[in-house]
Amino acid sequence: MLVKVNVNGIEREVLVDPDDRLLDVLRDEFGYKSVKEACGTGDCGLCTVLMDGKPVLSCLVPAFQAKNHKVVTLEGLNSDPLMKKIQDQFRAHQAAQCGFCTPAMEIMGWHLLNRKKEPNKQEIKEAISGTLCRCTGYYDIVDAIYDAGRPE
Repeated sequence: MLVKVNVNGIEREVLVDPDDRLLDVLRDEFGYKSVKEACGTGDCGLCTVLMDGKPVLSCLVPAFQAKNHKVVTLEGLNSDPLMKKIQDQFRAHQAAQCGFCTPAMEIMGWHLLNRKKEPNKQEIKEAISGTLCRCTGYYDIVDAIYDAGRPE
């Protein structure tokens, strides 16, 4: 089945089988390597992307369901000033250890900060609660998102 999807502002077409996942299309067909696969069952959140502005687990989304939708990966947010601020804070707080969860954490932080200016730390914890990190203990990630949401 031929699927048209807007990925990071670019209209793309891809031929998919019924069992192809959005995750595989984004990584293997389009080359967006920020989208990670860890569990493949929707438990870890590391494959999170935005579809029509809302976070989705791309390992659970059949590729054909992305037809005529707008999908954004971390690569699509790299020129966004808020994402730059988040990434600067991740570096400042050394919030990325192995870096495997970092793209999804940054997307979730960006999504939260676009909905709520200056969230408190509990709101940040809730926003990233579906994204697992096995290295940091979350403190530096929460602090990075918190500081990114603070006024200059």
